[in-house]
Amino acid sequence: MENKPLTVQSDRTMLLDVHSPAADECRSDIIAFSDLVKSPEHVHTYSISQLSLWNAISSGLTAEEIIARLRKWSRFALDSRITFFIEDQAARYGDFILTELDDDYLLLSVRRPVFALQLRAEDGLKSLLESESETTFRVKRMNRGVLKARMIKLGFPVDDRIPLKKGVPLEIKLRDTFTARPYQEEAVKAFLGDGKNGSGYGTIVLPCGSGKTIAGILLMAKLGMRTLILCPNITSVRQWIREIKDKTYLTDDDIGEYSGEKKDLKSVTVCTYQIITWRPDTDSDYPRFSIFREGGWGFIIYDEVHMLPAPVFRITAELQAIHRLGLTATLVREDGREDEVFSLVGPKRYDTPWSELEQQGFIATAYCHEIRLPLPEDLEVKYAIAKKREKYRIAAENPKKMETAARIISEHSDDSILIIGQYLDQLEAFREKFGYPIITGSTPAKRRDELYEGFRNGTIKVLIVSKVANSAIDLPDASVAIQISGTFGSRQEEAQRLGRILRPKNRDSHFYTLVTEYTEEEEFAQNRQKFLSEQGYSYSIEKAE
Repeated sequence: MENKPLTVQSDRTMLLDVHSPAADECRSDIIAFSDLVKSPEHVHTYSISQLSLWNAISSGLTAEEIIARLRKWSRFALDSRITFFIEDQAARYGDFILTELDDDYLLLSVRRPVFALQLRAEDGLKSLLESESETTFRVKRMNRGVLKARMIKLGFPVDDRIPLKKGVPLEIKLRDTFTARPYQEEAVKAFLGDGKNGSGYGTIVLPCGSGKTIAGILLMAKLGMRTLILCPNITSVRQWIREIKDKTYLTDDDIGEYSGEKKDLKSVTVCTYQIITWRPDTDSDYPRFSIFREGGWGFIIYDEVHMLPAPVFRITAELQAIHRLGLTATLVREDGREDEVFSLVGPKRYDTPWSELEQQGFIATAYCHEIRLPLPEDLEVKYAIAKKREKYRIAAENPKKMETAARIISEHSDDSILIIGQYLDQLEAFREKFGYPIITGSTPAKRRDELYEGFRNGTIKVLIVSKVANSAIDLPDASVAIQISGTFGSRQEEAQRLGRILRPKNRDSHFYTLVTEYTEEEEFAQNRQKFLSEQGYSYSIEKAE
């Protein structure tokens, strides 16, 4: 009993003793069906929720396997309430099945009559459901996505088994010189399933730097249909286009960029979330949503799906007949809308621990450092009387961070280094102090591409970047990141920023976070680190010299 690292409690929280020799193996087993809640030095707390279980079930785990893993690692016998909850939620995932009925209607079948009674009593569902029998309901096709989104909020996950449309055919051949990695092939198989109804949509979760784009391209080739790809920014749009041309025989005649600079709609169209959600004013509709409806798409890829804007959820509810793929390194959303990704884009089909890919050499070994600095004396009074949000900014923009950053840069003189921050004034101050080039949201796309290319080819060794570089930026030689400020306690952003230095290379990577001690920034830093702690990363805490 003493050798087992996990304590499973009746409230569905789990306490992991991180000093146990088996802690890493246990963590890899439980993250598939739980979420990290907090991660102080000695004991990490995980929680089992409805959504974490539904994602686990949808990606292939069974209730029996989950319970077996808990029994394997738990120091004490499992409380019957835990096993009942797991079995009940696993069964619930198959309790609500949506199938074809006729040209106008779908059929929602409810396995347990008591749940059918609950659905009839819900005001938010009455306008969507028409009783067919004691345990079946007719649903208008146009309400397919809306129904799924509302039901998930009530704790009722819908297993959607409606056949997906084929879309306009498009032959996409992979180049003979291209070889996928084993886990990318596994992700594709998990997404496609057995080809039966209920497969062909969902999310693939892979670490930053592991080649999520490749999984998308493999699926494009397998499905062979017109494809729409949505990305967080123009740089990632162009990276997708480069990768598609490099890995397939598609040409510029087949691939279009739809952005602020170009408006090319082609058989494969890559666009930004920003351009697709543009509208003249807040009272207007979204005129470019017509692109979704009229493109003949058979496949839509949502890159960095954890960043999906709210308006895109709305249009995605109308697109339930199309193959949908969400790509992300983390399903964590700071707005708590993970359930909408689950119900509208699709459940998690594939996930792999970051530590496994690191051990196999597919992502770089990374060391995380939290460097704590004092607040300068001349800012102490200003900090003391400031409001909470202002306190955070004062701490985040601590001028002492310049000295510490300079020391880190000198220690890594042979590395390619990113300085990443949230506040533009702070970033500009670093540029003025050190003379390094800078990329922010206002940097023209052409200039951004020039600077990124200079960083890739080694003519630029240190690059200052704002949050525009948080996601989907391919900088394979970056091996050191210095985070000088961030978006409060964003776990998602922390993972993305570490991801900038995880491309495999012939040296280890180092991720430095500069934190003002005894301030709001210290508290937010602890929250930011939760997701990476869940993946097995630990932060060494160091005092600034």
